[in-house]
Amino acid sequence: MISRPAIRRWGDAGGVPAISDKPLQIFPPDRHSELVRRRGGLLTVPGRLKPPEKSGSQKLTKLLLNVMIERSLGPVHVVTSPENTVRDLVKAALEIYVKEKRRPLLTETDPRCFELHYSQFSLESLKPDDKLINLGSRNFFLCPMPTNSIPSSCSEEAIKSPFPWIKFMDFLL
Repeated sequence: MISRPAIRRWGDAGGVPAISDKPLQIFPPDRHSELVRRRGGLLTVPGRLKPPEKSGSQKLTKLLLNVMIERSLGPVHVVTSPENTVRDLVKAALEIYVKEKRRPLLTETDPRCFELHYSQFSLESLKPDDKLINLGSRNFFLCPMPTNSIPSSCSEEAIKSPFPWIKFMDFLL
């Protein structure tokens, strides 16, 4: 604290100036290092507070991933293990999408009929056997496979439709 000359301020006695005996205090005080200035006042921080020690035994146990499914309004949030594969993520995202009864309804829920991409603008799909921890992203885009590369169980359902031209109506929207 640095002492300054007394400050004149207005006292209670009819507007007569009074002299304060309190010295000015310059912030931050050197001897009170645990004081931190915050908007609205001072905050005390305990001096013994230390950041947690990092040990080699701590490892990531769960991942929160966002999977945007083509034509849906919002992403599906999937909590999964980092050791799972892209195939597991696709399966989990589709299960959550169907369980939450999201729109538009999916005509096919077989995970083998879908591809996972980094974004809707990415042309290359992710390999089904890649580990999630190695992908480097937590946001993905899920879309149906192109019709020429759909496995046989998926293409059979497309053939069973009595009006195959309805499939092309989606492109008009």
